Amino acid sequence: MNFKDLQKIEFWVATGLYLLVIFLMVINIDSDTLSGRFYSRQIYSFKNAGINFSYLPHYFLPKLLSTTYVYLVFLLLNFYLIPTLIRQTNLILNTFLLLSVFFLYGLFMSIGYTYSQAYLLVEYNNITEAYTHLFVKGFAQATYIILMFSFYVLTKTFLPKILTHFNQKYQHPKILNECVIAFVAYVFILFLLGTQTDRDYYGIIWAFVVPLGILHYGYSLYRLIPDLKNMNIGFWGFLWRSILLLALTGAIVAAVAMIFSHDDETWPIIFSFNMGVHCFFTTPLIWVIYNYRLKNKSEISFLKKELGKSDASLSFLQSQINPHFLFNALNTLYGTALQENAERTGEGIQKLGDMMRFMLHENVQEKISLTRDIDYLENYISLQKLRTSRSADIAIETKIDEQLNNFQIAPMLLIPFVENAFKHGISLQHPSHIKITLQTKENTLYFDVHNSIHIKPDHDPEKLKSGIGLENVKQRLVLLYPGKHELIIRESAKEFFIHLTLQL
Repeated sequence: MNFKDLQKIEFWVATGLYLLVIFLMVINIDSDTLSGRFYSRQIYSFKNAGINFSYLPHYFLPKLLSTTYVYLVFLLLNFYLIPTLIRQTNLILNTFLLLSVFFLYGLFMSIGYTYSQAYLLVEYNNITEAYTHLFVKGFAQATYIILMFSFYVLTKTFLPKILTHFNQKYQHPKILNECVIAFVAYVFILFLLGTQTDRDYYGIIWAFVVPLGILHYGYSLYRLIPDLKNMNIGFWGFLWRSILLLALTGAIVAAVAMIFSHDDETWPIIFSFNMGVHCFFTTPLIWVIYNYRLKNKSEISFLKKELGKSDASLSFLQSQINPHFLFNALNTLYGTALQENAERTGEGIQKLGDMMRFMLHENVQEKISLTRDIDYLENYISLQKLRTSRSADIAIETKIDEQLNNFQIAPMLLIPFVENAFKHGISLQHPSHIKITLQTKENTLYFDVHNSIHIKPDHDPEKLKSGIGLENVKQRLVLLYPGKHELIIRESAKEFFIHLTLQL
């Protein structure tokens, strides 16, 4: 996702939320929903203070204006002010604009409070103290909102760079990345809780329980569990060690919470929450996550190892194929040269040159055009025909589809079947035949080779050689087209037949 796409998403999400809040605020005035309850509390507070409540100035307009302020401030900070300050463009002007936004937002919020919370005016000795309280509250709200939006923009700008740095420098970047992201989310939600009216209890719980969980997660995955695995210690050993660590750190966190809250009853609540949540939920979850990742890591390592073996095997098999066909072609040209010293030899040399270019440039690629592979196949057949053209008892028939539709195929996959047919199916002393058929239909290739069989004499050196021909191509098909091919081989006393179906 590029930066412009993110900005579009941010704009429409913010606009959608703004319109949704306005919509709910209007339809829920008299219903028993969140807005309705807040509205009812306002009515009660005004009546309790002896002030007549009026819906429009005391509820709807202040709430509408405060929501609109938040929406406009987000657009201004997110799309202009904070990015320009980060780029250090027009620092004086933009700093002045930021301070102006803060002042105006705080002023408007404070004025809104004088209407929506006018019942507070009777609680103070004089009007000055009441207005001071409401204006302090308005500017505190403005501070929260501006800090929260600034934190969001800074996170959006610098977090990807921080994560990239971790990936390049540290041994366990994924764990660090997750902890950083969790911490950013924690701070952002802490800001959100700070903007709520009833924020004391939930804010304290969030502030002092979540950080301990993040630290426990990072330390366990990075150090504790790997050390325990090396000592062959299982889950229960991890659990009681986690309980001891959580009890120690939880007591420290609870003491800090008591200092900040100035309440002696706070620390047992914080300690109980930490122990309960992290011992019975966070700790087992961390163990499951670690083992799941360990399993995935082992599977990936195994697959990489097997892939390396497959690549090595494939390269070895291809390296065996290349000289085999070239030597056959050279032998054919040699025999032809002995028979006549004319254009047939030149034709054979030209085809051999085409084949050698193919071997040097295209045979090393993973996939090539089916047309080029068939060109090589036809050159090979033409060279073999040069050798057998003087024998009337040898019939070589080819029927190759000319419409190949730009299909791709692994190089040198078809030639072993044809080479095998010429090697075992041609005899200059006996009638022989070879029929080669190739056609494509939709995304499937159909390849058939029929050839006669001649028993080689005992003194023929090729008789005792197992070769690599068909076994080689079988292995390549398994490696390159698993589940996408069907190879049928049939042999009788006088004929050999192969049928290959290949999904391209």
